[in-house]
Amino acid sequence: MPGSSVRRVSLEFREPLCPDNLWGHLVATAVPGVEEWRDGAYRRTVRLPGGPGVLVLPPPAGGVVPAELHLGRPDDEAAAVALARRVLDLDADPAAVDGTLRADPVLRPLVDAAPGRRVPGSPSADEFAVRAVLGQQVSTAAARTHAARLVRGFGAPLPADLAGGTLTHLFPTPHQLTALTDDDLGMPASRKRTLRGLVAALADGSVDLAAADARAQLGALRGIGPWTVDSVAMRALGDPDAFLPSDLGIRVAARELGLPERDRDLVAAAEAWRPYRAYATQYLWAALDHAVNTMPG
Repeated sequence: MPGSSVRRVSLEFREPLCPDNLWGHLVATAVPGVEEWRDGAYRRTVRLPGGPGVLVLPPPAGGVVPAELHLGRPDDEAAAVALARRVLDLDADPAAVDGTLRADPVLRPLVDAAPGRRVPGSPSADEFAVRAVLGQQVSTAAARTHAARLVRGFGAPLPADLAGGTLTHLFPTPHQLTALTDDDLGMPASRKRTLRGLVAALADGSVDLAAADARAQLGALRGIGPWTVDSVAMRALGDPDAFLPSDLGIRVAARELGLPERDRDLVAAAEAWRPYRAYATQYLWAALDHAVNTMPG
């Protein structure tokens, strides 16, 4: 990326850190044009106070994540570090998390097999909320396809000195997505209404995902149910106790592990995992054979 300012930083974290589901999830759900796995690192475009940037995040080495920050302005380094730490959940306390979850005999073998699982994060709550709606009741591949279409049609092109590999755009803002028409969306009419309603609410400020009552604001929108609200809370708002009892993967894992499958009963069983049900979710997903659980090759 010639011309950009490159900062190499060592991102510290508390051991242990299991990289499999963290990098696996980020790469398996990567939106073309915005995210990629290249040269042994997860890379993604981000908005920083001074302009666009690119985070280059390889798996840990020597007890740190040896990140590269490609910046349009050098004084964006602190903001880029904060986003990188959020994406990789590097401020988590695995001793507290795993200590709580090990108390459950069902989760204990999963924790002992791969301690230190983190919750893959997002640098933008608005972006993740849009992506969560795109992912309602569809496969990971379909969600990526929908998101890539929005990126190509509405995302701002990455400056030439930052572009590289397959990274070409920033994910579009809610204001940019207000230009969406139904013809731009290859999905059922109900989900089109939900997405356009979300975009409008984010753009006009009637939903503010930085507010204390962000979950309530989001859940009040038509077509936004508990799965979407808790997905955003888990992946973008940093809620360590967000839980997805209605998620298909969670239900399958619950059945295979002998946990209750019905939402109400599973929620009751999950009381023992508080205040770390978001991390319990990662361990449950890890019990499944899915690309999100596998480190990229």
